[in-house]
Amino acid sequence: MTFGVPQTQRAVQLTGPDALTLSAQKPVVRPGPHQILCRVEAVGLCFSDLKLLKQFSQHVRKSEVVSGISPEVLAEVSSYMPGGAPTVPGHEAVVRVRSVGQGVSSCRPGERYLVQTDYRWLHTAAANAAFGYNFEGALQEYVLMDERVITSPEGESMLIPASEDLSASAIALVEPWACVEDAYATRERKAVKRDGRMLVVYEDDIDDGILSRYLSRHGRPAEITRLRTKRNPPAIDVNTRRAEDPGAVEAGVFDDVIYFGSHAEMIEALFPGLTAGGILNVVLCGKRIDRLVATPVGRVHYGGIRVIGAAGSDPAEAMQAIPETGEVRANDAVDVIGAGGPMGVMHVVRDMCLGTANLAIYAGDLEQERLTALKRIAGPLAAANGVAFTAYDPKAGAPREQFSYTIVMVPVPALVAGAVAHSDEHAIINIFAGIPADVSIEIDLNTYIQNKLYFIGTSGSTLEDMRTVLGKLESGTLDTNLSVAAICGLEGAIDGIRAIEARRVNGKIVAYPSCRGLGLVRLDEMHQRLPEVAKLLNQGMWTREAENALLARYQE
Repeated sequence: MTFGVPQTQRAVQLTGPDALTLSAQKPVVRPGPHQILCRVEAVGLCFSDLKLLKQFSQHVRKSEVVSGISPEVLAEVSSYMPGGAPTVPGHEAVVRVRSVGQGVSSCRPGERYLVQTDYRWLHTAAANAAFGYNFEGALQEYVLMDERVITSPEGESMLIPASEDLSASAIALVEPWACVEDAYATRERKAVKRDGRMLVVYEDDIDDGILSRYLSRHGRPAEITRLRTKRNPPAIDVNTRRAEDPGAVEAGVFDDVIYFGSHAEMIEALFPGLTAGGILNVVLCGKRIDRLVATPVGRVHYGGIRVIGAAGSDPAEAMQAIPETGEVRANDAVDVIGAGGPMGVMHVVRDMCLGTANLAIYAGDLEQERLTALKRIAGPLAAANGVAFTAYDPKAGAPREQFSYTIVMVPVPALVAGAVAHSDEHAIINIFAGIPADVSIEIDLNTYIQNKLYFIGTSGSTLEDMRTVLGKLESGTLDTNLSVAAICGLEGAIDGIRAIEARRVNGKIVAYPSCRGLGLVRLDEMHQRLPEVAKLLNQGMWTREAENALLARYQE
């Protein structure tokens, strides 16, 4: 023992695709000058852990950091495990600082923190670095972090101070609830990216002044590449160049792409040109697209790309489909597809607690057990908040034909295509499920454009999202423990991840690394296995009192 910390620890390690092991002898690395060693109090298991398990080194957040920090710093961080290096998953965490290096100024031993997962300024090839992915996560007793890694360029630490008055589970689950919050709080770009790069493609004859008027109204990029045109550049002070072949256009560099035309093959060829956060504007010029279009819906979620369109010849018409944010609106009929899963429950509960006028929520799930569990949680909340709530089994048919807001919680691309057919005009289709970034599905873009629909998608959360949810938790307006369905120690964590894979648990699983020997225990069976803890549940729901009893039992 040194500084009250053991030399080795137990840890769940991901060593390859679908390869999880529980190590009892993982070294506990002492912090260097800029590093922080924390004891993990609790960590939530997440469907994203399963995605990492399956994709491993192919996951966009497991790849190497390519910018935002020097390679020399990364070389000093023993918990940096990119590519094929074994890592420790677990990103929904609350930790307590045990020891720090002499150069650390942001925290002190004994302090309790909620961990913000996303290091959005540290870029990988297709996403960003993250705790629990290319940096080791919390499914271990102790986790090492580096202050230079977890501090943003603006000086904000990814460790958020957490109250001593809250249960560890409630704090740990702020992270997934914050990801839900981010799906609505995201602010959408409603103009041309200033100082960005634009690609303009002409396959239809249009008025020379249309593009000039559009740029005058919606902003100027730094550079325009014009494809398939001999026309003069628009009458606006923007650096312009020409290209004749789509194959010669750089991939992943354009913030805005405007296509005057209606050929599906060309639209598909333009998607790779979009950079993260890029917008494709399809201007049909009064025509119709000749077939369904293979659309990279995975990049809507992971890359933040957006697709808009105009039935006429004015690209400004398409901008009307872009909402200010992803928030549900008054009078929305919201369809949550896959509502009975852990994250689906969070969406349903979150939206019910908003106080939005005349909101109707339809919660669909194929599994009756999950629907029953959801109704037990959401039914009383709906009544208390004046929200119309309907839980339904899609096999029996949806309770209505059209929705004004659809949330896709299941990573099945065909569900996104189906949502287009069942959306009202100006509907938002929120692709929350983590469909892999390289996956496309054929979409009816004619209907999408005609009805001014809008795909939205986010991945992860921001510090502001975390603070918003933490504030709701501290004020008592939200109880993140409502989503807890099972608990475990590290010994039960692998079983817990497999339970998520097999859909055996109807809610979140919280792991407590200090509870040595604790296997996976569902709350609905706790009265048999841990009766002294079960008696402190609140109508079957997890509580701070139950957590205290559990921790006391395993500290004996």
